[in-house]
Amino acid sequence: MDRKEKKSRRSQRRKEDRVVGRIVTIVVLTLVIVGGVFGFSTYRYVTSSLKPLDASNKETIVVNIPSGSSNKAIGEILESDKIIKSGMVFNYYTKFNNLSNFQAGKYKMSPSMTLDEIGELLQNGGLAADQADARVTVPEGYDISQIAETVAKATGLDKKDFLDLMEDEQFFNSLLEKYPDLLTDASKAKGVRYRLEGYLFPATYDYYEGMSLEALVTEMVNTTNNVLANYYDKIKASDLNVQEVLALASLVEKEGQSEEDRKKIAQVFFNRLKVDMPLQSDISILYALGEHKEMVYYKDLEVDSPYNLYKNTGYGPGPFNSPSEQAIDAVLNPIPNDYYYFVADIDTQKVYYAETLDEHNRLVEEYVNNRE
Repeated sequence: MDRKEKKSRRSQRRKEDRVVGRIVTIVVLTLVIVGGVFGFSTYRYVTSSLKPLDASNKETIVVNIPSGSSNKAIGEILESDKIIKSGMVFNYYTKFNNLSNFQAGKYKMSPSMTLDEIGELLQNGGLAADQADARVTVPEGYDISQIAETVAKATGLDKKDFLDLMEDEQFFNSLLEKYPDLLTDASKAKGVRYRLEGYLFPATYDYYEGMSLEALVTEMVNTTNNVLANYYDKIKASDLNVQEVLALASLVEKEGQSEEDRKKIAQVFFNRLKVDMPLQSDISILYALGEHKEMVYYKDLEVDSPYNLYKNTGYGPGPFNSPSEQAIDAVLNPIPNDYYYFVADIDTQKVYYAETLDEHNRLVEEYVNNRE
């Protein structure tokens, strides 16, 4: 080893010692305030936290850094994802080394990375969309069964594993703790098929090899929470809860095509609810049957299910599919009207409204039964 290299190593050790000393001072003061821990054990903890968590583990995982995350929040994410030992030490390290301007996005990281390597990666930005191993597009109005098929086809993950996760109460409770505004009402619902039905937002998601189903589903739920964040105050000020809003929106999603029709149909449903009249949506029958088909027959209306909104009044146990933001907005901002019935022309999809059953039957005869 030449003199220059020895000098460089001594300089690096002095730098690390100074950083350790400064962090230890802060951490010791913090720990003394909350409970008191001696300096030597803290020194060892900080020293180990500055090193790679596992230098021999080169396996990468995808880490998602949300927009607006602080250095402290990023440290917590890295610790939670088992990339580093201590989020707190990471936060102080970035401050003392002037590491800033971290960018949101998805990153491939491993426990073998140093804090400097992680900092540099975060400054350079995350993976581009075209670097994803797959893209999962969830169409508006898809239910959990259809979403499971879509995920399986796009990623190669098992559909049964997806559906099993939808029934995993421990996983749901972890999401409930993270998104209480979104999922509290769902946690109290009775008779639901899947608690997360309606809460997996229809959008396109990047999938990376090694990404868990839990991570993918959490991203879908997080997107729903971000969308509904704009509506929580309005929901709280209304007579509805989140579960009821999404249940109605999931019906409106399928019953109407245009924004105007969706807002009119939402009001029709409210008019029916006000007089304790069943919502009588074919969408509820198809969900109760667990089928996706074009026609609903009279015998189908007899299906014994809490989701049958021909037999049962109210909103049903919960959502019937994943509604779009437009359908959610329609429920919260309906167009006032006095209609109790509507029917769509099978060919043109134009929706006709009626105040009385006689008028509705005439429209059905004209635009449905007599079509060629």
